[in-house]
Amino acid sequence: MKPPSLRPLRADQHFASLHRWLAMEGEAERERLAQRRRTQSSATAERTGETLLDLVIRSHSTGLGGRYLITMAKRRSPDRMPWHRFKVGSPVVLSDQSDGDGESCQGVVSARRNDSLEVAVDDWPSGDRFRLDLSPDEVTRKRQASALQVAENASGRLGQLRDLLLGDREPAFRSSVKLAMPLSERLNESQHNAIRHALAASDLAIIHGPPGTGKTTTVVEVIRQMVARGERVLACAPSNTAVDNLLERLLACGESAVRLGHPARVSEELRQHTLDGLAEQHEVMDLVRRMMREAEQIERKADRYTRSRPAPGQRWQQRQEARELRRQARLLERQATSDILGDARIVCATTTFDDSVLDDLRFDVLVIDEACQSVEPGCWVPLRRADKVILAGDHLQLPPTILSDAAAKEGFAVSLMERLVRHFGDEVTRQLTVQYRMHENIMAFSSQRFYENTLVADESVRRHVLSDLPTVTKNGTDDTPVLFIDTAGTGWLEELEPDGESKLNPQEGQLVLRQVYGLCDAGLSPQDIAVIAPYAAQVRWLRQNATTSQLEIDTVDGFQGREKEAVVISLVRSNLIGEIGFLADARRMNVALTRARRKLIIVGDSATLASDPFFQDLLCWLEENACYRSAWEFPE
Repeated sequence: MKPPSLRPLRADQHFASLHRWLAMEGEAERERLAQRRRTQSSATAERTGETLLDLVIRSHSTGLGGRYLITMAKRRSPDRMPWHRFKVGSPVVLSDQSDGDGESCQGVVSARRNDSLEVAVDDWPSGDRFRLDLSPDEVTRKRQASALQVAENASGRLGQLRDLLLGDREPAFRSSVKLAMPLSERLNESQHNAIRHALAASDLAIIHGPPGTGKTTTVVEVIRQMVARGERVLACAPSNTAVDNLLERLLACGESAVRLGHPARVSEELRQHTLDGLAEQHEVMDLVRRMMREAEQIERKADRYTRSRPAPGQRWQQRQEARELRRQARLLERQATSDILGDARIVCATTTFDDSVLDDLRFDVLVIDEACQSVEPGCWVPLRRADKVILAGDHLQLPPTILSDAAAKEGFAVSLMERLVRHFGDEVTRQLTVQYRMHENIMAFSSQRFYENTLVADESVRRHVLSDLPTVTKNGTDDTPVLFIDTAGTGWLEELEPDGESKLNPQEGQLVLRQVYGLCDAGLSPQDIAVIAPYAAQVRWLRQNATTSQLEIDTVDGFQGREKEAVVISLVRSNLIGEIGFLADARRMNVALTRARRKLIIVGDSATLASDPFFQDLLCWLEENACYRSAWEFPE
């Protein structure tokens, strides 16, 4: 018998909670947008990263089904955008900044660059100076709510999966697995075990991938094996970036796949693999285009003014003829997409895609990569389409982003994968153990604190250091993999951002930038360096004061799944009462500490940090295993 905390969940209570949390999250998101739009001052509106002000249109083009692709940049500082949270695929509202009551355009971010954003909109926006706001994604929330309702009342295979995912059934596994093709020799034993485990599962399998362990590589191999044995796979991830990464890996392995979703949400290099892009190449599309042109000509003829009076009903008949042509063209388009999807062995999409395009298409397997980044209702959208599910991710890194603090505290921040790992444990989970990113010293604390010392650095990275890089001079850099610079005793106290709630520490920031410039002087390119700070105010200060635009500076959340040769972390907090706020989120620090490949520099105040048990452990480890120095040793 399982412990009380691991007893099966009651379907009615669990789905009622998910519905309530979705509603709370929607309300929190709408309130944030309303608050941002009430704030017109650029000094405060942009601080959350969810609003950009004083934008101008730098250029535009047309594409993506006739939409306008508008490139927007800052009017006064066109060379670099401030720190923001806009990503490819983000829904946005574009409006005239000078007219708070004017009409606004709904759009989607279609490209992101250091100096600009490209936005896809259906209508040309009016105005000269614009503001851009992240928009509540009500469409996604409605899809999630609908999926929950379907799952709660489901019978058949979905009903069986629901009972399993609520802990009311036990997962089943075949005793042996026959591979459709040999496993790649490039993969390690833990990856082989995870792949065999996933292939043996009848209902559910989980691949736990700590930082740098080749999780997505393993997921791609699982998909390839399933396709080779004749199965159809729906491959999903919570974000467009993660889906594009998965699709890129599959294409690189020689697999063909169809990418669902708004083309503007897909990276430009992959748009030819979208359903829209593939449909454009279908044999019927020439006929569709001719029919649409003919319909347009007939409508123009019907609207044209002539001296002679048309016969009674002639214009009505012409418009009816045009409508019928368009209807027939849309039917042919639908046939083209049905043909493409019917032939596809792999379909890639975000977890909250519009599945109406699939008609009654079903899949043998649903694979969700980065599953811990999705709230549970998001996973139920694609679950309706599959007979089996494989989840991959790391529940010991960042959880889903939740805006409603109340919903998060009640349990909304617990992903489906995290809940299932807690419930079934090793029965369904296989962890990857060999990491290919970090020097073994950079990896060591994370392995000890989060992964029970199970991680092993591959020989290719185990001892690699900065001076191994061809551009770095051996005498110009310290090859110690981990350096902690202690600011205790300097008096560099944190500050509250004026008119804001975020923290910054300018004096610590200056030391951080000096460390970056030292790395650059040794021959490391700024593009190979990241600066990570947990507070948006510190990120903004660092960006404003950095002398190179090539240096990437962002919050911890912005670096999930990323890596750089060298990483400098600014911990910011320094006060007299030992208050560290959300810095105490150990999972967030796990992400920050595992982004560096060859060099990790941590800057912080040990006197403040030591008030927290996690940082006590980290500081003790740093004293024993890293280079531990005082900020006094780094004069200006």
